[in-house]
Amino acid sequence: MATVSVRYIVDDVDAAIAFYTQSLGFTLTMHPAPGFAMLTRGDLRLLVNATTGPGGASQPMPDGRRPEPGGWNRIQLEVDNIEDEVARLQRSGARFRNEIVAGMGGKQILVDDPAGNPVELFEPPRK
Repeated sequence: MATVSVRYIVDDVDAAIAFYTQSLGFTLTMHPAPGFAMLTRGDLRLLVNATTGPGGASQPMPDGRRPEPGGWNRIQLEVDNIEDEVARLQRSGARFRNEIVAGMGGKQILVDDPAGNPVELFEPPRK
């Protein structure tokens, strides 16, 4: 699989680095400036940008709208045991948007990063 890059806008790049590396198993690949970092997990490259700064990701749109964290678009991380992952993340103080949802396609839950960006944890059905 080719590397896929996803960009999240965050309030605090250092808090995002801590969350993604300590809670979700990402590796810090690059942190060249206070307002930007690149993290990786497998073939996923996560780019986190502060809401302000010189980079293009923090610049306002022509209509004046500014980049901000949150929303509903998300990355999905596959886990082996969703209940264990949720319990581990709850112990570390993570905030969840919902309870585990189970269906024919598997189980999922949404956890927010420190800026409010959702990450979907997904456990496929057992074979």
